[in-house]
This record gives sequence, C-alpha cells and structure tokens, in this order.
Amino acid sequence: MGSHHSENAARAIALPDDRGPLSYAVDAAQGPVRLRYFAPPSHLRSYFGSLYFFTVSADHYADATRADVPQLRLMLEGGGHYQFQDGTAMATPDVCLLGPTMGATRFVLDRPLRLMGISLLPAGWIALHGGDASSLADRLCDLAAERGEVHHRLLEGLRALGDDADAMAALCWAELGKLVRPLRPATWALLAAIDAWLVDEGSPKIETLAEATDLSPRQLARLANKYYGAPPKLLARKYRALRCSARIALDGDSWQQLCEEGGFYDQSHFIREIKHFIGLTPHQLQTEPSAVAQLTLLRRSLGGDVAVLNRLS
Repeated sequence: MGSHHSENAARAIALPDDRGPLSYAVDAAQGPVRLRYFAPPSHLRSYFGSLYFFTVSADHYADATRADVPQLRLMLEGGGHYQFQDGTAMATPDVCLLGPTMGATRFVLDRPLRLMGISLLPAGWIALHGGDASSLADRLCDLAAERGEVHHRLLEGLRALGDDADAMAALCWAELGKLVRPLRPATWALLAAIDAWLVDEGSPKIETLAEATDLSPRQLARLANKYYGAPPKLLARKYRALRCSARIALDGDSWQQLCEEGGFYDQSHFIREIKHFIGLTPHQLQTEPSAVAQLTLLRRSLGGDVAVLNRLS
C-alpha cells in the first residue's frame, strides 16, 4: 500500500490468510474483515466478474464501497443497510441486487455478516435482471421478489453448505450458468467497444466511441444507460477514478503525477473525483485506506481470469 502508512494504518493492511487462494483479511478496529475471491469459469467470464465470500465478525461495522458494477449479494447471515450518495438509505434484503453505483456507497451492519457476492457485467445484468440498468443505479432491489424463487432457492442451498466456500462457489456458478443466454452479435460487439473505451487510459473522448460503434452520441447515451447504468461521460469519469485509485493504493504512484496525466483540471478537481467515486481522498488511499477499500482493490489480483472491466471496478 505504499510507504506512507502511519503506525495505526500499518496494523490494518490487507494480507493473505489461510482460508484458501485469493483470500485476504484485514484486522480492522472492530474485528477481522475477510474476503475471498473466485474467478468465474471460462464460459461465464463474459457475464460475471468475480465471486466473493465476505465476512465481518463484529457486532457493528460500517464502511464504504467504491463506485462499482452491479452486485448480486446473497446474505447467508447478518444484515444492515446501504446509504447511497444522494443520502437515500435502503435495508438489505436477503437476495440483494445492488444496481450499478456512480459514487461511493456507505453500508452499515448491525450484526456479524457472511455473504456470497457476484459482480455482474452488462451481459450478466441482462441475464439476471433484464431491465434498464439506469433504473436501479445507486439503488437496490429484492431480486427474489422481483424475478422469482430461483434466487431464494440458491440462497437456501448456500446456507446449507455452512462455511465451505469452495462448494458455495461451485453451486453459484452452476445455478447462474442456467440463467445466461447468448446475446445478439451486435450487442456483444457494442459491449466490447464500450468496455475497451472505458478501460483506455486518460480521459476518453465520446467521439472516439462514436466512431468505433458507428452510433451517435444520443444513441450511445441510451444504450450505455441501458447496459451500464449511466451515460458514457459519467462512466468515463467513474473508471478514470477507479484506475487512479488502484495506482495510488496498490502501486504507490504519486497522485499529483496521476492528476497531471489523467486530464483533470487541477488537484482540487482530482481530489473531488476520487472522493466522490471511491469515498476516500488520495491522501487517505495512500496512508489509511479502509478495510473494504483495500479488499475491493485486490480484485485486480485476479488478473486475466476476470474481465478487464471487473479488475478495475
């Protein structure tokens, strides 16, 4: 996490634990916070990002998650609520579909937590929800109530497996694999073009995406809202901030240098963007990143086993 940690922060660094590959723990002040990642099987890699088993042992815990792709979160034990960037608070249902978030989202737990979560790429969003992603941006829904009992049965199956994370991951992939359907070639091509545009370094121009897709800015705005939850310009800001945050926290890069390279107006603009999308200032990312900030950034360690877009978000 760089060389600028205070003594207190240094005691709360995410480190590999003994619970399996790609498993990490942070000894936070309230108690251990653990996260184990699982890469999707190759045939589902275009639909889903990583799957993760997340546990918090504290009776009360609060943190923030950065702006992200949609998440399916199956509450094995525990609960609480989310508070979105506009101040809206929503209780967490047992089968929680968290829509795409366009800013840092705070969560509060009122008892110990165990959950299995799955990051959804646009094709996975189409498979599990199918509606306009912007309608659920910075919001959540009870997916079992909205889309049938299949998701509740999956939750019950996971709960029956105790803490066998490998078996739970296998069950999730098997059941989610039954829900996916091939997309039209034109839709796959559009998603690939938008993904490539979003992960480009710097501040990508909408004209570049329009040329690559042969679509007008208005058409691109409609389709990006539908599949990603926001228009291209907002998505570009989001992924620029996510790229920069990883380089600050994981690579120890100078945020002042990133500000100059990334097309920001000035340092104040850079700080506001990072704070909005990540929930921490650049200085906090360097010196005292929260437990969840560290653990979510480590998604990058999955490398080529997940889509590039999911390594960033």
